[in-house]
Amino acid sequence: MNIQNAIDQANIILKENNIKSSKLDSEILMSKVIKKDRKFVILNLHLVDQRSKGKPIAYITGKKDFWKYEFDILENVLVPRPDTELIVEQVLEITKQKSKLKILDIGVGSGCILLSVLKEKKNFCGVGIDVSKRSIDTSKINALKLNLNNRTKFFKSNVDNFFYGKYDLIISNPPYIKKLDLKYLDKDVINFEPKSALDGGLEGISEIRKVINKSSELIKINGKLVLEIAFNQRIKVIKLLKEKGFYINNILKDFAKNDRCIISTKQ
Repeated sequence: MNIQNAIDQANIILKENNIKSSKLDSEILMSKVIKKDRKFVILNLHLVDQRSKGKPIAYITGKKDFWKYEFDILENVLVPRPDTELIVEQVLEITKQKSKLKILDIGVGSGCILLSVLKEKKNFCGVGIDVSKRSIDTSKINALKLNLNNRTKFFKSNVDNFFYGKYDLIISNPPYIKKLDLKYLDKDVINFEPKSALDGGLEGISEIRKVINKSSELIKINGKLVLEIAFNQRIKVIKLLKEKGFYINNILKDFAKNDRCIISTKQ
């Protein structure tokens, strides 16, 4: 029997015996049994209730592990996925001979990709942009937490209206789910995470197209663009990249052996 069931059972018994404070007394008695105070019991029941309704653990705890680090995650900010660590891994691989680079992260979210890379590469600096003020606030919190605030700048901006600087490397995990497919996502995702970070338009490539178009303007010649994509977008995204003067270096698969990441170079 779990804690909630035990409290409910005790509540019924006390009520049947005309104990007016049956609920309160049940909680107090349970706290005595498990040797925790009543606040602990109530809080834990509340957290369990939130999770049972699908609220992501990261929003309940306010934390999420990604790469080698723990990130603060505010509600309405995309929760980092393990598959996205592939971007960090590949960025570190393609820049292992580089000592100083300027990186742009388009759709920075919690800052997990950009900050993980900067934490590994001590002489790199980075800029992150996002349409969500909450995401920018979260990224700033995490930059401070990881002692990277002196090597980062964050801007609330959509990709079309961003004109700041030229970059050696651009990374992005843009929204890429087809609008009509959003309803098939797990309730944890669709009921709680920001739709603006998920919705890729009717074909799923609306935001990817914007990222590629803007990247072609902001990236230096021979600079690298690293993009996360959906499992079925490879052909369409390659076409968009080639139209904007990018050479395709590599297409990488995730843990499920699906296409997940495209690495390209601006010619």
